Amino acid sequence: MKRSARLRESLLGKPLDPFSGETRRHVVLVAFLAWIGLGADGLSSACYGPEEAFLALGAHTPLSLYLAALTAVTVFVIAVAYNQVIELFPSGGGGYKVATSLLGPYAGLVSGSALVVDYVLTISISVASGVDALFSLLPAAIGNVKLGLEVVLSVLLVVLNLRGMKESIRFLLPIFLGFVATHVALIGYGILAHIDRLPALIPGALADTRRLGGELGWVAVAALLLRAYSLGGGTYTGIEAVSNNVQSLAEPRVRTGKWTMFYMALSLAFTAGGIILLYLLWDAHHVPGRTLNAVTFESIIASFGLPQPAINATMLVVVLAFEAGLLFVAANTGFLGGPAVLANMAVDSWMPHQFRNLSSRLVTQNGVILMGLAAVVVLLITAGSVSVLVVLYSINVFLTFTLSLAGLVRYWWSHRGESNWLLRLALSLLGLGVCAGILAVTTVEKFAEGGWITLIITGLVIAVGLAIHRHYDTMAARLNRAEQVYAPPSGRVNARPRIEPTRPAAAFIIGRNRCGLVHASRTVIGLWPGFYRNFLVITAQPVDVRSYGGDQALEKLKASRLEDMNYFMELARQHGMASKYYMGFGVDGVEELVKLCREARAEFPQIVFFASKLVFDDETWITRFLHNQIVYAIQRRLQGENMQMVILPMRVPEG
Repeated sequence: MKRSARLRESLLGKPLDPFSGETRRHVVLVAFLAWIGLGADGLSSACYGPEEAFLALGAHTPLSLYLAALTAVTVFVIAVAYNQVIELFPSGGGGYKVATSLLGPYAGLVSGSALVVDYVLTISISVASGVDALFSLLPAAIGNVKLGLEVVLSVLLVVLNLRGMKESIRFLLPIFLGFVATHVALIGYGILAHIDRLPALIPGALADTRRLGGELGWVAVAALLLRAYSLGGGTYTGIEAVSNNVQSLAEPRVRTGKWTMFYMALSLAFTAGGIILLYLLWDAHHVPGRTLNAVTFESIIASFGLPQPAINATMLVVVLAFEAGLLFVAANTGFLGGPAVLANMAVDSWMPHQFRNLSSRLVTQNGVILMGLAAVVVLLITAGSVSVLVVLYSINVFLTFTLSLAGLVRYWWSHRGESNWLLRLALSLLGLGVCAGILAVTTVEKFAEGGWITLIITGLVIAVGLAIHRHYDTMAARLNRAEQVYAPPSGRVNARPRIEPTRPAAAFIIGRNRCGLVHASRTVIGLWPGFYRNFLVITAQPVDVRSYGGDQALEKLKASRLEDMNYFMELARQHGMASKYYMGFGVDGVEELVKLCREARAEFPQIVFFASKLVFDDETWITRFLHNQIVYAIQRRLQGENMQMVILPMRVPEG
């Protein structure tokens, strides 16, 4: 094994076999691990969402009782709505698939673009917030290394996710469980310690509401509460992560997805709603340079009556350290959800097809790397400022929520008469109203503060998607025309010439387009008539996110390629040549092809490899990158093993 290969294996782990049932069991997530990996983003929102909502009330803190109840209810409303997404789209895709299938491809493009930007911002703001929380416990003099640490942590998360989803989750498991344990304990104790105040809270909130209604008017009171509720919308970010990654869950996927969503909703509703209630019970107030959580938890810990102040301080440090750690775990959600959205968009040709490819560890590594690079760029541009990142955050996720729920409303309206359709329609309408309202208020409130930047960036991603899709459509039309131009001769030849391994062999390396083999075989036979007696076809089909969906998907892929091989063998017999094919499957198409070429050379010593290269009249670097890069990659690998490969230019006519 080469040194580079050993280094890669030690860093990322040994390659996994996509055809092994054991591999599938190794990479999928049970509900508990999925809750940790996909629920951390939502749960981490309790570190800042409730605070934004509570502070927006100003001096009218008794109204926060309504906020606590509304927050818990809203979490479950959105979660129940997204349970329907899991049922309707068990192969994953979440908001992107819902919008594409139920509202149309362009709505899907908008939803997918918004999700990609949102996941990049999830990584950036989670890392920056975590580092800020960590450095609030350290001397201010070392604050100049914060940005460097944020970049290092982002790179570390990239490496962890390149190793695999389950590996990254297991690494972060203690942090997540530590956060849950400390916050459940503090919230539970904080409420029980003031249980004598609970009976008076509801009458107090009602009295304050009546007083405000008399002073300001009921419209103003409703507007105040709606504004606070909407500005706390960051609490609900991350709920959609489960539906985006259903394909990564253990069978039965739908059941696992629903249990994961239940764990997520229950933990987020308890934590976020409980923290708002703690603010009210413990008379929390803003202290410059400190979060409301820190102020409230400090008061709760001080009430323990411990003899040493140092113990109180240590306990507070532990709690805040777990909050900071959970934000790092939440950043990992961006590396799970973002590449999944990119892969689904690549399947539909909104993004380069390279984003649907899997690595040897069965992760969409191109998406992971892109998300990491984009997050680092955002951190560098904003200097890791949480105040700047917060402004950019949360608009896009509610855009996706709104489109998804609009799609569900349309679906259930068009499926009237199905079991429980009216209840599901009502739930979808309720969720749509909530999310559309939060989206409108958040956009208006944050637009002038910098929210317009998020909308422009999302618009640019949409424009890129449109350009890429137009390119693929143009190339598809041209390749269809090429299939007609390079159509094989008609008629069946029954004679089957015998393979002669000692005679020269022409090996044609092919992809999915049949015209490439027809062109290459015609060219070779025309240039060297009668010289090559053996007609070999070598093909390796990459296993990507389309085909790695379980045993059935892989079997369909194999059956499809066998059909192509029969076609190619028939073509060889029409030329009167002996034929044989070498077919393989793997996540690394180039490596699998090289392995097959070695096998062919071992059997046919006098072998020359041929491949067609697409030539366009208006060829650009984009064309070369999207269509011909693999041909040159194969040639380089074969030359490195002293195997000769001839590239035959094939002009692709305009469609």
